[in-house]
Amino acid sequence: MTSSTLVPTGISAPWRLLPLRSARRAIAAAGLVALLAGCAPGEPPAGAGSADAAAPYSVPGTADLPVAAVRNVPETFFGTTVDDPYRWLEEADAPEPAAWMRAHSDHAHAVLGSIAGRDDLRARLDTLEEAVPARVGSVVVRPGELYFYLRRGAGEEQFKLYLQQGLDGEPRLLFDPEPLEAASGLPHAINYFSASPDGSRVALGVSAAGSEDAALRILDTATGEQLGPEIERALFGAISWSPDSEEIFFHRVQALGSDQPAVDKYRASEAVVMRPGDGEEGIRTLIRAGRDLGIPDTEFAYVSVQPDGVALLIVIDGVSPDFAAWHTTLEALRSEEPGWQPLVEREDRVVDLEVRDGQVIVRTFQDAPRFRLRSGPLEGFDLESATVLVPETEQVLTGMALTADALYFSRRDGNVQRLFRMSPAGGEATEIELPVLGAVSLTANAELPGLLVSLQSWTRARQIYAVSPEGEVVNTGLQPAGPFDAPDDLVATEVMVPSHDGVEVPMSVLHRRGIELDGSHPTLLYAYASYGFTEEPFFSLSTLAWLEAGGVFAVANPRGSGVFGREWHEAGKQATKPNSWKDFNAAAEYLIEQGWTRPERLAAWGGSAGGLLVGRAMTDRPELFAAVVPMVGALDMVRMEATPNGVPNIPEFGSRSTEAGFRALLEMSTYHQVRDDVAYPAVLLTHGVNDPRVEVWHTTKTAARLMAATASSRPVLMRLDYASGHGVGNTRSQVFDERADTFAFLFWQMGVPGWSPGL
Repeated sequence: MTSSTLVPTGISAPWRLLPLRSARRAIAAAGLVALLAGCAPGEPPAGAGSADAAAPYSVPGTADLPVAAVRNVPETFFGTTVDDPYRWLEEADAPEPAAWMRAHSDHAHAVLGSIAGRDDLRARLDTLEEAVPARVGSVVVRPGELYFYLRRGAGEEQFKLYLQQGLDGEPRLLFDPEPLEAASGLPHAINYFSASPDGSRVALGVSAAGSEDAALRILDTATGEQLGPEIERALFGAISWSPDSEEIFFHRVQALGSDQPAVDKYRASEAVVMRPGDGEEGIRTLIRAGRDLGIPDTEFAYVSVQPDGVALLIVIDGVSPDFAAWHTTLEALRSEEPGWQPLVEREDRVVDLEVRDGQVIVRTFQDAPRFRLRSGPLEGFDLESATVLVPETEQVLTGMALTADALYFSRRDGNVQRLFRMSPAGGEATEIELPVLGAVSLTANAELPGLLVSLQSWTRARQIYAVSPEGEVVNTGLQPAGPFDAPDDLVATEVMVPSHDGVEVPMSVLHRRGIELDGSHPTLLYAYASYGFTEEPFFSLSTLAWLEAGGVFAVANPRGSGVFGREWHEAGKQATKPNSWKDFNAAAEYLIEQGWTRPERLAAWGGSAGGLLVGRAMTDRPELFAAVVPMVGALDMVRMEATPNGVPNIPEFGSRSTEAGFRALLEMSTYHQVRDDVAYPAVLLTHGVNDPRVEVWHTTKTAARLMAATASSRPVLMRLDYASGHGVGNTRSQVFDERADTFAFLFWQMGVPGWSPGL
């Protein structure tokens, strides 16, 4: 939410299984509008009523595709034998798996590309996106009215780094990754950036082909010249600068030896420091996980230096929101004996932390599952005796930011976030009236008054506003407006859906005003439900198009999200994870029962950990959906722990080294829950081959299993992108190509007239 000291400016956090909405942030929420042809109200789609209908569901050319051989590798855990019939597909670079993958991916691309209407849709995406002069994200402010931000102009493929002095100043290009693609043939992207306190330098991480294996570059902002060589293995960003801008602190993963397994990639990582312009010889290790301060080798340590010279050490496990922290001074850090002092323990359940003038302010869920703010002296800080600045309420306290003039914080009230301002010393909080009621994202600089806020709602596109110390809220104009930003005929209906155990789950149903509830509408149901990540209101032109065509777009926040605070998250992780997909399926049933749609016109869509969600929703209740799209899905959770990113994700999903953890992972593993001779809905599995968060074999193995098991004639298509990864850094064309393919597939499988393959 903020640029607080919990996460130093620029952190990329690639260990998390990225939700679709975060992927949208990473590509600046590219707008999509389709030319859709809907059925007349009440008209059944072609082929409705039978999963085996020949049209529009059959796929030409399937008989010529290679069939994945079954070579079972059974494993026994705590008396239970788990079959793995397609383990051989994990060797994605080996000739046989590579050939199988390429054949099925080429087939999927051919089928999807031949769907009538797909090319018109794809062309429309470009037209509508280019109606917006530019997409702007990740704005950072430095003294002297220096605005650093990522910007992608109309017609451009990638985001570029710009510097602008004053809101009326001209943007100046600092770094363009597109020439790197021209030289290498691989798309490159900026994964993170961080400007020095005086704005004279900027650090950025750049990676190729969606790998997120970022190399650190440091630029002189006056000349644009690079200072020193690129520094490899600076994957996560987590950049902090010394107050004089002469030292840069960052996080670095280890260099694996030739005999080390890939699963060790994120172990024994380091917090390091160097001077801009230095090479390898100038890098000094400050903290190494597994060696110093009792930090486990699976956790991640970051140093953040404050403007007054206080140095903080933040240690996280990779996915949990709470962390441990130590403190010292920059002077001590520069010596051989830094003298780290404990500040907060993991048991304090602190998720945000700010320090100024010897005072500590924390956001914590200890004994307050909807969070509160507490404050106390830096020396000898003790959470139990700390003053409660902002108490817990029924509203969830979602973020905070400490600036030169005040302490700002946000609360979620239903599906709307509200912004408040108060003195850091305590007292009454004043609400700041916002021009848009929806999602609020805070960006602050501790040395400057006021802050920037990004605002958007289900029916209003994102804009960037400046909040003054007096509480005035003014649009900065940094994000240009587009002609489709504020449609006046759209409605978001907020509902509470009773789940399997009577617990009510919030869902937002987006539709056109005056829609008739006759069950005829093509409907997309989306959710994520992991890590306590909440799907806040967001605006996209693709949603707008769906609604204009008479369709419905629904977003649920099942347990596992954080919509109602920490308890809601805990109720959908590890052993309680089944609540997530049962809540999702309850939302699907609600949409059907209330007349929004019917199973033949309902699709489930989720990315990454949301792919886990929709995969298990499908295997639990296949009759509810016409089509399911797991995007970069975490689908084989029993084997997840055997991957580099599996170990950091143990706190969220569990470990197969314990019986409780194994049984939870087996239950949430789509691959292992697919049953033979079940009439599954149509499935489109999409994945970037270079994915560092979820290995591509989650998709290939699950695709092979579904192809062999399904009793329906509905297609199972596997669409791979060999120049992308988890979605971070995808070019505009990659994003639009996949979205056009996905939407065309869904219209085809929902039986909407005019959408069928021409092969």
